[in-house]
Amino acid sequence: MAVEWTEEKVELLTELWKEGQSARLIAEQLGDGVTRNAVIGKANRLGLSKPSKSSETRKQRTQEKIKTKLQAPEGGATILSLTGTTCRWPIGDPGDVDFRFCGGKANIEQPYCEYHSQLAYQTATSRDRKKPRTNRRFG
Repeated sequence: MAVEWTEEKVELLTELWKEGQSARLIAEQLGDGVTRNAVIGKANRLGLSKPSKSSETRKQRTQEKIKTKLQAPEGGATILSLTGTTCRWPIGDPGDVDFRFCGGKANIEQPYCEYHSQLAYQTATSRDRKKPRTNRRFG
């Protein structure tokens, strides 16, 4: 049975949702056969709900952590101004006039600064998780 969403119901749902009430409690207060799932669906359509942590990928969360901990160096370098100690992370499209490299201070024995190294290199455990597991028998 479809719920008839009157203006009053929508206003009450919005108010209770913003107060932090659970969808079950909101459904009980709205009555008229409104279910918890109907409340959640309407809240989503109204743009009231935020994306859950589970809807973000692990990669997105890791990149957000990196961005909050470290900041990319300002400026940039051309190919002619790169040295053995500058970050070689490319910025932009190589065919564009304003193409440049990061130019920040690179880590020892690495081509990138700390910020871009975090983006470029994976730990062995995260890399191993991406490998598909197979149950092949050799023999």
